[in-house]
Amino acid sequence: MQYYCLIYLDEADFAAMTQAQRDAMVNAALDSDDVLRRSAHYVDSDALKPPASATSVRVRNGKLSVTDGPFAETKEHLSGFIKIDARDLNEAIRIAADIPMARVGTIEVRPVEHLTRIET
Repeated sequence: MQYYCLIYLDEADFAAMTQAQRDAMVNAALDSDDVLRRSAHYVDSDALKPPASATSVRVRNGKLSVTDGPFAETKEHLSGFIKIDARDLNEAIRIAADIPMARVGTIEVRPVEHLTRIET
């Protein structure tokens, strides 16, 4: 089964770190990805730019609306993801607990649902 480990961080907490602390966190995250690769749990991962760089797109009644910034104002924002293979939710939670960003943010573990085309 595949799961996304969605990484949420509070920008203020990350900004309060020294550059050395931020660099260490990035290196620890990359090391964690390497551990997941060796254990065959790793599928994919990426970091996301801060929310200020986001653009939100909506279409309502055929009208396009484009807004700078994230969809919603929140303290924590989605800052990255790691897609993993795990036997079940318990194993996915154990893996998520080892992600270094769990020490400064929140990891949301969500099962992947693979869509298939429905013939109409």
